[in-house]
Amino acid sequence: MPPDPTNGLLWYIAFLYSTTCHESAHALAALKLGDDTAARGGQVSLNPWPHLRRAPVGMVVVPVICWIAGGWIIGWASTPFDPEWARRFPRRMALMALAGPAANLALLVIAAALLRLGLEWHQFTVPYGVAPSRIVDVAAAGLFPFAGHLLSIVFSLNLLLLVFNLLPVPPLDGSSLPLLLLPAAAADQYFSLVRSPVVRTIGLLVIFRSSGLWFGPLLRHAASLLFLGLNPT
Repeated sequence: MPPDPTNGLLWYIAFLYSTTCHESAHALAALKLGDDTAARGGQVSLNPWPHLRRAPVGMVVVPVICWIAGGWIIGWASTPFDPEWARRFPRRMALMALAGPAANLALLVIAAALLRLGLEWHQFTVPYGVAPSRIVDVAAAGLFPFAGHLLSIVFSLNLLLLVFNLLPVPPLDGSSLPLLLLPAAAADQYFSLVRSPVVRTIGLLVIFRSSGLWFGPLLRHAASLLFLGLNPT
């Protein structure tokens, strides 16, 4: 059966704006911490266009192909920064890196709050089983099925982006966490290591091979926290 185009469109919209928020948070943090590279490229913006323009393959081509071929979306984007600024201020670099996952955490909390509100108001119900596109069942008609579907996707996607990007593996944002603690000389050596193309390629292979093992249990655990005190239908 081919992937549902409506579901695919909602996943792509959620991916586009979640990724835009992630990258614009990086850009804003860098600007506040002394590097205006991304700001000069227009990336301190919730307008997706500057981010699409920088990474059209990762934000359009690959997600669309993946959905058509396999019914799932994967992609990437990036925020430019001055490597010399990062070398001089490794802790600022780490804080800039953490700003992206922080944006995904904010979106996750908003989606969770709205889902819980719908559950408390009996517009949504607790399902017997969750899936990335179906965190809740819908009891009401009108716009509620659409809202439940979209909020489920935003919840699932931003949970994935948050945890995925915090993994301490290059080239993900979490690989910058040691820069918060390392002394200057060690931070410079570490920065050079994690920017190595070989290390980054190995990191991506390890992450993509392992992500299928941990995301399902993580999603079920997160949903169980969302449903605390409620009963399944």
